[in-house]
Amino acid sequence: MQIKAKRTKYLERVVRGFSNHRRIEIMELLLVHPELSVIEIAKKLSINFKTASEHIRRLAITGLVLKRDDFHSVRHKLTDRGLLVLKFLRTLE
Repeated sequence: MQIKAKRTKYLERVVRGFSNHRRIEIMELLLVHPELSVIEIAKKLSINFKTASEHIRRLAITGLVLKRDDFHSVRHKLTDRGLLVLKFLRTLE
C-alpha cells in the first residue's frame, strides 16, 4: 500500500507541474520554438519576466522542461515527458 501511495503522490506532483494555463502555453511555445530563453518566452507570451521564470522553474522541477546553459543565457526545451503531457492534453480538447 505504501508503494502505491508514493507512486500516486509522484504523479500528483507531475500533474501539478503543468496544471496552469501559463505553463501549458509555455510548453506549447517550446514545442514550436525550442531553445528559448526566459526573456524570449516572456516577450512571446506578453507576460512578466518573473512570472515566466517561476513557471519555467516549476516545469523543470517536474521534469517537463530541460534547461541548458548557453554562455549568455539559459535555453529551455521540452523533455520527452513534456511532449507526452502535451499529447495527453490534446486528447482532452
